[in-house]
Amino acid sequence: MPASKVETQQKIRIKIKGYDYRILDNSCKQIIETVMRYGSEVRGPIPLPTEIHRYTVNKATFVKKDAREQFEIRIHKRLIEIPNPNQKIIEALTNLDLPAGVDIEIKM
Repeated sequence: MPASKVETQQKIRIKIKGYDYRILDNSCKQIIETVMRYGSEVRGPIPLPTEIHRYTVNKATFVKKDAREQFEIRIHKRLIEIPNPNQKIIEALTNLDLPAGVDIEIKM
């Protein structure tokens, strides 16, 4: 294969996690609008499987083993890909102000 045909395609993968899906979707919309403002292509948001953590706790401290409470935490996730980003997009993403309760992970 000629050297001109082989080129590394750079892309940014943004993984967003949160407990509330509404805040998560608003954050995804904000990221996509920022990238589209600079005229780049966006893939996503791609919904990833929801992580569910379930906890069972005894209601009583010592006896009454049958009396229990069950709790669960749901972690919703989304993936956004930006192929061939430029420097302006990277700067805009680092300066983005997202709401509390949203965890963002950016990979190059």
